[in-house]
Amino acid sequence: MATEMTMKPMIRTLCAFALLSVAQLAHAILPIEHWRTSTGAKVYFVENRGLPILDVSVDVPAGSAFDTPAQSGLAAMTNGLMRLGAAGMNEDDIARALADVGAQMSNRFDSDRGGLILRTLSDPKRRNQALEVMAGVLSAPAFTESIVEREKSRYVSALKEADLTPDSRVNREFYRLAFGKHPYSLRSSGEADTVGKLQSDDLKAFYRKHYAPAQAVVAIMGDVTRKEAEAIAEQLTRALPKSDGQRLVIPEAPSLPAAVTRMVEHPASQSHIMIGAPGIRRDDPDYFTLFVGNYILGGGGFVSRITEEVRQKRGLAYSAYSYFSPLLARGPFVIGMQTRRDQAGQALAVVRSTLREFIDKGPTPEEVVAAKQNIVGGFPMRIDSNRKIHDYLAMIGFYGLPVDYLETFVANIERVTAGDIKAAFARRVDPDRLVTVVVGAGHDQTAAAPAAASR
Repeated sequence: MATEMTMKPMIRTLCAFALLSVAQLAHAILPIEHWRTSTGAKVYFVENRGLPILDVSVDVPAGSAFDTPAQSGLAAMTNGLMRLGAAGMNEDDIARALADVGAQMSNRFDSDRGGLILRTLSDPKRRNQALEVMAGVLSAPAFTESIVEREKSRYVSALKEADLTPDSRVNREFYRLAFGKHPYSLRSSGEADTVGKLQSDDLKAFYRKHYAPAQAVVAIMGDVTRKEAEAIAEQLTRALPKSDGQRLVIPEAPSLPAAVTRMVEHPASQSHIMIGAPGIRRDDPDYFTLFVGNYILGGGGFVSRITEEVRQKRGLAYSAYSYFSPLLARGPFVIGMQTRRDQAGQALAVVRSTLREFIDKGPTPEEVVAAKQNIVGGFPMRIDSNRKIHDYLAMIGFYGLPVDYLETFVANIERVTAGDIKAAFARRVDPDRLVTVVVGAGHDQTAAAPAAASR
């Protein structure tokens, strides 16, 4: 096992390599190679010899959107328990084998994806041991009953505790109202009552259906050759469960028929507020236009309109923001903030007025120029490390984005105009059909808000 004394020199060496390679990564887009394994998995690979590090991930369509209301939390528990026993190893064996070679393995889980991420040193001895562990976890998770029961108790306790917090309450209510019966309405971690009913066989069945090689995306970044990357991808996917050929899809999220406002009583000293609706898919042709537009509206921090109107001018909230979360189906468009309970009504009025004016008139040419300069100027920081490029590889592969996504990112941003933004927001955001949730209100109330209430 690696000791603290042996790890410290290695860490210092890695930091030195990292500092030397940042400039190179920030000023050049490394070529992305892609292919399919013999089992049908998609592979995206970037070779970079600047660091003795290898980043590898395997993702499949196994996020919380593949749960059902009756088994909400199944996807998250399946993903989370894979590393707690697999291929004849218990959780301590897995942790020890990785620590011995200085490797780190973590889970990736969200509404769409489930998977594993590995970071290891690239020399063959350490790399091979780490990859062997990862392959075992991916292909033969045990889901033993004792571990499932132990983790269920832990999950349920955490969920019950989270249910008491205003952040959790506002998120649950928002997604329930914004997405209705669509699977994006389900909480990614599940509910205490549904998680408590899950059994080992449920996890095994979900794993067999979703962790199939034909649905997998392998992303590899770092200090290996193309031939070595091909062997790694085969090693990680060849023993995954065979697919039944059924394509796993998430239904499209419907638009809201009308505005809805939900006031939730809570003893919190501040009101927690979320406003929004289903927004865009990850492959939406308006993505870059909305990216720039949202930077101006509420995604650019202190230079955004919402922050300027809510915080800078009126001092109604410390933080106010907006974002699009594009997914396989239409993910949410969200405006969020926290404010004093007695200021919630005023803050809501300011945000609604700001949003409506932005949609009706669009941004100014000066705002667009400034936003594009900030986004383009910050782009090198998006690709200044192996880990960041690896995350992009995984995203490009999973969402089927163009392989030149990084190479054309700046050009796609620079071509956006003020007119484009106004038109795109008019297509994607209807200020008269938004969900508004306020947790920390004086009393519980749900009402369909007339259009005039949004003005």
